[in-house]
Amino acid sequence: MAASPAPGARGPLGRWLGLAALIIVLDQLTKLYFDNAFSYGQRLNVLPVFDFTLMYNRGAAFSFLASQEGWQRWLFTALGVVAAAVIVWLLRRTQGQPRFCLALTLILGGALGNVIDRVAYGHVVDFLLFYWRDWYYPAFNLADVAITCGAVLLVLDELLRGRKNRAAAG
Repeated sequence: MAASPAPGARGPLGRWLGLAALIIVLDQLTKLYFDNAFSYGQRLNVLPVFDFTLMYNRGAAFSFLASQEGWQRWLFTALGVVAAAVIVWLLRRTQGQPRFCLALTLILGGALGNVIDRVAYGHVVDFLLFYWRDWYYPAFNLADVAITCGAVLLVLDELLRGRKNRAAAG
């Protein structure tokens, strides 16, 4: 018989998963809004460097492999599901590291938000477009924002942890 988890051991993991679920819900709601309110390619200027637009991405970041025959949909779906499983495993093991867990949670919510799109539509719905004159950054969505913020936070966490370890050793 397996030992029961310590009281409250599921609490922190549940909070991280709840935050990931909130990210997924916000991501999906915004994608549904833009997919219904805009026609494909339609743009609404918000700032001189920013538009809302409706774009579909069949590939990964920066439309990587978007022009392929469709196999990439399942590759990126599988990668997202595997990444989510690894992240949940890491969240269970590192609950005493809130900055690290927050970074993982942001990546988890974003990855699953885009997985949902790939499974449901065969593409990811993007709607945020930044540009400067004739230069355009590829359109993206809230899931991508969460993934990017999580990745930056992971790097920051590692830098701060390394700095702390060097200070403790020196």
